[in-house]
Amino acid sequence: MPDDGQQRPQRPPEGSPEPPEYNVYRSRRGLLSRLRGAEIPGSKKDRSATGGRGGGDEGGSEGRSWLPRRRRDDGDDLGRERRKRPFTVKRGLKWLAIAAGGWIILSFLAFAVSAQLQSFKLAGEAKDALHGNPFLLPSAQTILILGTDARPPNTKELNENGESAAPSQKCFEQQERGQAPHPPCEQGQFRADTLLLIRAGGGTFNKLSIPRDSFAEIPGQTPQKINAAFAYGGAALEIKTVEKFLNIKIDHLAIVNFTGFEKLIDAVGGVEVNLPRRLCAEIAGGAGHGQGGITLHLQKGENTLDGQKALAYARVRELSECPGKGKSAYSFAYTDVQREQAQQAVINGIKERLTDPLRLPYNFIKGPIIGWDAPQAFISDMGFFTMPQLVLAAAIGGSSPADVLCDKPKEGCNFEGPGGAIEVPESARRAAVHRFLNG
Repeated sequence: MPDDGQQRPQRPPEGSPEPPEYNVYRSRRGLLSRLRGAEIPGSKKDRSATGGRGGGDEGGSEGRSWLPRRRRDDGDDLGRERRKRPFTVKRGLKWLAIAAGGWIILSFLAFAVSAQLQSFKLAGEAKDALHGNPFLLPSAQTILILGTDARPPNTKELNENGESAAPSQKCFEQQERGQAPHPPCEQGQFRADTLLLIRAGGGTFNKLSIPRDSFAEIPGQTPQKINAAFAYGGAALEIKTVEKFLNIKIDHLAIVNFTGFEKLIDAVGGVEVNLPRRLCAEIAGGAGHGQGGITLHLQKGENTLDGQKALAYARVRELSECPGKGKSAYSFAYTDVQREQAQQAVINGIKERLTDPLRLPYNFIKGPIIGWDAPQAFISDMGFFTMPQLVLAAAIGGSSPADVLCDKPKEGCNFEGPGGAIEVPESARRAAVHRFLNG
C-alpha cells in the first residue's frame, strides 16, 4: 500500500479486543490528497461514526473491511458541479474572444514573418545607402516607394520594336532586388517607373510624388531624366539621386513587386478611385489580342478596381478615346503629373480599405491572407519590427491630399526640357519638401 504520510491501523486478529485509542496527527496535505479530498482514516471522529471501527456496517460485520471508506469533501463536490455547469452566453463570449484574439495574433505573425522574408531579398548596396532606424512609429521618417518598368518573365507584352518585352529571369531578379545591373544584364535595361516619397511616423502620413521624367543630376552620369539613375546603378544610385534632387535624406526603401501588388489589392477586395472624368486606355494592344494586354473603360466618379486594373491604371501613359458621347480624359493633357496622381489614388485606396471601420469584419476574416500578401507587394529593408509600425503610422496619420511636383502652374515647371524632360525649379522643390516634412 502506498505511503501517503498517514498512519494506518493494522487489522487485529479475530477475537481480540477493540484496538486502543490513539492520536493521529495531520501532516501537510499533498497535491494528490487535495485533489481527491481524502479524510484522514482512523481518527476518533471516523471510528465513532462507524461504530468503533473504521468502516463496515453498524456493529462491525465481518464481510466488510474495517478500514474507513474515503469520502469526497465539499470542495470536490464543488469541482464536480463546476464540471457539469451548463453552457451560458457569458462562457460562449469568453471563448469567442479567445478565438478572435488568436486569429488576430495569427494575422500579425503572418504579416511580420512575410515582411522579414521580403527584407532578406533587398540588395546590400541599397540598404547601405539608407539612413533610417527601426523605430519608425515614434518619430517621422522618409520612405522611398520605387517601382520599375520591368515586366515579369512570363509577360506576353511587346516592346516598341514589336519584340517580346519579357526579360530573363536573372535580369528580372536583379531589378526586383534593387541591384546595380551586372552581367549578363546590361545597363539601361530597366528604369524607375514610380518615385513616391512617404513621410510616416510621429502622427504624420504625407506623400510626395516625383514625375519620372524630372530633369536631375545623377552622380557619375550626365544630367538627364531622374528615372535613369536606376538603370545605371540600381536602387542605391536612385536613392542618392533623389536625395540630391530634393536635398532630403531617404530613411527606408520599398521596391514595388507588381505581382504581389495585384495580389494585395485582390486580397483587400479591390480599391476605389474617384475620377474627375472618364478614362479609357488600351494597354499592350488591349484585351483579346493575345499579348496579355488589358482594356480600361473607367467611368467618371467612383470606380472599384481589382488588382490587374488598379495596376494598369497606375501605370498607364497613353489614353484612348472613350466610346459614346461626352469628353473623356483623352481630350485633355495626360502627363506624368496625372500619372503620379493616379498612383497616389491607388495607394490611398489600399490604405482606406485597410483602415475603414466598415471593412473590419471582412479584413478580420481574411486577416492571415492579407497579413501574408501585404508585405509580398514590396521588397524592403523594413522587416519584422518596422513594417508593422508603418501600417500603424498610416492608420494614425490619416490621409493627406496628393502632392505631386509640378501639378500647380505657379510652380513654373518647364515640360519641354532637354530630351523631353521636366525641369523643376529649385524654389518649387524647396516648397514641396517643406510641405512634405511639415504637413
